[in-house]
Amino acid sequence: MADIVYTEESFKIIGSCFEVYNQKGFGFTEPIYQECLQIEFSLQGIPFIAQPELQQCYKGKLLNQFFKPDFICFEKIIVEIKSVASIIDAHRAQAINYLNATGFELALLINFGQHPKLEHERLAKSKKFAAALSISDEIGSWLQDKN
Repeated sequence: MADIVYTEESFKIIGSCFEVYNQKGFGFTEPIYQECLQIEFSLQGIPFIAQPELQQCYKGKLLNQFFKPDFICFEKIIVEIKSVASIIDAHRAQAINYLNATGFELALLINFGQHPKLEHERLAKSKKFAAALSISDEIGSWLQDKN
């Protein structure tokens, strides 16, 4: 069985999300939950950066475009929040892209729009996941060499 990464930290983050959900309920917009989580993370002593603007590079050049996850907690966990009927593959893909771009190992996808309970998923980079990315990079390099 694979080790679960950042168990304690993710437990604290998800616990804070449950507290916000229990206090506010479901159906508010993301910015409301974002602000509530900032307060709750502070109360729980969870170190976080809210909506950091993370730049990307292409062939050694900084891009003007950036991406902005909802939170980075403990300097190593992406927290992406939603307020939708249910988490879909596009949300998972967004969180996985954040993992790829940062090199982090864990993203927590939290949905406050679900009733009657908070919906949450852990998306962790595994060795199998990393191997798939490596194969994808090799194919991309091979295609580039062919052109």
